[in-house]
Amino acid sequence: MSWAQSVTQCVQSGGTLASVEDVAESNFLVEHADLFTSKTSGFWIGIYRNVNGQLLWQDNSALDFVNWGEGQPSEDQLDYCVELSAFSGYWSILPCSSQKGFICKKPKIHPLLFALCLFTDVKKDKAHGHMNMWILLTLVLIILLGMGFMIYFLFKIKTQSVTEREARQRSTLIEYSCVLTGKDDENDSTNNKEKNEHSIV
Repeated sequence: MSWAQSVTQCVQSGGTLASVEDVAESNFLVEHADLFTSKTSGFWIGIYRNVNGQLLWQDNSALDFVNWGEGQPSEDQLDYCVELSAFSGYWSILPCSSQKGFICKKPKIHPLLFALCLFTDVKKDKAHGHMNMWILLTLVLIILLGMGFMIYFLFKIKTQSVTEREARQRSTLIEYSCVLTGKDDENDSTNNKEKNEHSIV
C-alpha cells in the first residue's frame, strides 16, 4: 500500500502509523518485521514532513529518537515518506506512492475508558447505549460514594482515637492530682490533730 492508504487503514482500525520512541521499541518492531521479509522489504511508519519541512510523528509524540540509515534523510526530498527496513531496522525515505507494508500503533486505553467504550458502542441502538451509559455512571457514582465513606470513617476513627487518648491522659492527670491533693489533706489533718493535742496539754 502507499503511505496515504496505510494512514487511512490505520485510522480505520483506531490507530495511527507507528511512532518509534526508543531503541527498545525499534528493536521490537525489527524483530517482528523480520517475520514478513518474504512479503515486503520495509514498512511505512508514521513520520512525515510538514509544510515547513519539519519532521513529525503522525500521533504527535515527540521526535526524540531516530534510526536513520546512512545518508538519510535527504533535504531535497521533502515530499517523501519514511520506511522502516524489515532487514536492518534503519529508516529511509521513499516516494510516498511506493508499495510497502505498514505498522499501526493503537493508543493504550485506560480501563475505565475501555469500559466506557464498551458501554457506548456506536453500532448498538441508542436506547440500549443510553441504558448502558446510565449503568456505567451509576457504578462510577457508587464507587466514588464508597471511597468517600471510607475516607470519612478513617478520618473519624483517627480523630476519635486522638480524642480518647487525650481523655485518658486528662483522667490520669486528674487522678494523680487527686492522689497528691488527698495526701496533702491527710498531712494537714495529722498536723492539726498534733497541734490540737499539744494545745490541750
